[in-house]
Formats: sequence, C-alpha cells, structure tokens
Amino acid sequence: MPAIQVKNLTKTFQTRHKAAGLTASVRALFRPQVSAVEAVRGISFEMEAGELLGFIGPNGAGKSTTIKILTGILFPTSGEASVLGYTPWRQRRQLAYHIGTVFGQRPQLWYHLPAIDTLTLFGKIYELDDRQTKRRIAELAEAFEIQDLLETPVRKLSLGQRMRCEVAASLLHKPKLLLLDEPSIGLDVVAKQHIRDAIREMAARENVGVLLTSHDAGDLEALCKRVIILHHGQIVYQDKVSTLKRSFLTSKLVEVRYAQQVAPDFEIAGTETLKIARERYGVKLRFDTRRTPVESVLARLTEAGDVVDITISDPPLEEVIAAIYAQAERNA
Repeated sequence: MPAIQVKNLTKTFQTRHKAAGLTASVRALFRPQVSAVEAVRGISFEMEAGELLGFIGPNGAGKSTTIKILTGILFPTSGEASVLGYTPWRQRRQLAYHIGTVFGQRPQLWYHLPAIDTLTLFGKIYELDDRQTKRRIAELAEAFEIQDLLETPVRKLSLGQRMRCEVAASLLHKPKLLLLDEPSIGLDVVAKQHIRDAIREMAARENVGVLLTSHDAGDLEALCKRVIILHHGQIVYQDKVSTLKRSFLTSKLVEVRYAQQVAPDFEIAGTETLKIARERYGVKLRFDTRRTPVESVLARLTEAGDVVDITISDPPLEEVIAAIYAQAERNA
C-alpha cells in the first residue's frame, strides 16, 4: 500500500479585502469584500513506502498547504487523501503516532529548555517507556551527532545545531513517514550536509519515507529519487530527478585553461563565451547540446590552442527548476 495517496485534492481560502475610503470601510462592515484563493487545485499523486520524494515549487505554489492537509492540520475543500491508511483530517490523533513532521520556521523544541527535556517529554506523549526513550535518544544522538548538544538550552544552539535536534525529535517514536517542510532553510553548507547525511542514513536504516519541500536544489539531489513540482497549486511535473536532468539539462558549461594567452575576443563556433579570465589563460563557455554536439566543441577547443585543463559540467539544478517554473507560467 502506498504511504500517501492523493486524488483531486483542493484547498480554497476565503480572504477579506480592506475597503478604501471611509464610506467604503463603513459599507464593508456590513458587506465585506471576500475573494477566493485556490491554494491547491485538484492535485493527484502517490508516494510509496520508504520513498524519498521531493515536493517543490515557488513561494505560494501550495506546498505547505498540501503538507498541512496531509498531517491533518487543515481540512481540504474537496478531494481525497490517505496517509499510511488514515484520512488525516479525520484521524489526526491516530496518524500522529506514525508520522514525524518538521516545519523549518516553526520549532517544536522548547526554546529555554535543553533538547533532552523535550525529547523526554515526547517519549511520554508517544507512550514509550523510559528505557525505550533513553535508548532511542542515544541512537538519534549518534546518528545526528548531537551528543554534546542535548544538555544545552535550545536558545544557545546555532541554527544548524537546532535543526539537527529538531529532525531527531521528529524521529523519536520511529515514524514510518517523515514530512519535512524547508528543514535546511537558513543553514550554511556544512550544516545542510549534516542534516542531509543524517536523514539519508535514518531513512535507509529504518525504511522511513520522506516527503521533502525545499527551495534548495542541493537537498533534492542529495536525498530524493523522484520529484513533484507544483506551480499555482497544480502539478506541472512529476518524475525521477535523473529524468528531470536528462529532459531539461540541454546546455553544458565548459571551463578551459590554455598554455598560452587567448585573444580578447576569443570565440568558438557554436558556443557562447561567458567569461575570459583576466590573465586570458582561462575561458568559460556555454553551448546547447541540441544544436552543437559535445565532440565538435571539444575538437574546436583543442584546435584553438594547447589545452592544460578542461571541465564540462551541467548548469545548477536551480536553473533547470527555474526554467520549468517559467514554462508553467507561460502555459498558465
């Protein structure tokens, strides 16, 4: 049975508008101006047990709204959803024993208390006995490298340290599904890597499914096999991350270093010159593989001079995702 099944899910919010002018404001008291905002517009998807699934989109795409529906925080306007066999908004209490959640901007750890106190309290809430709780805390402390942080008040932890404790807390009761909403927001490169490594390790060790929303393409590449892209509350793409790259990564970046200086107006047919190093030994180029084969570019580069070093790479995944957003905007 899939961990998550969603069919034609919608969520519409009613918003009131402030009327301009005194007379209009008085009228609005009796006849307020209300408009409907469709945050989620008939989405359908499935997530298999143990799968690591990316759920991404620009701000306002409906990601967090969908996550809140799947955890039972919000009621949908229409449609169906099943999470681990439960209907979230009708069986929220039962579901809570089987899922873990982390909202990057809404901490669950008590700010003025050491993390160990909140973890111990969570053990009581999830009806674990004291030995189970202590053993589980020790396992998570090792996996997330937080042994030296547990006795420190949360307010004294760095953001990266706190987020490691937050994710560890969400796994205390050994959930079958972990829903992460922007867990790496605001973190530096090292802290992000710590979080990714720990999540990947725990998912593999305990077969925990992970539904991840993030604006950081590095999270998707490091953790997710498949990705769903939302735009204006609708799914505009869902497939493997590898397929996403093959389908949309049609350009290549080339960095070349020559043994001799190149001309100030250096050009290679079929490529776009992005940068020439100040000392004119290095060149950065871009070309479209649909128009110019890689072999011909390499041949022309070697003809242009004695190559000391050459690197061919794909553009950042962020560029690919931005292109998909732009395409969805044009098709809207």
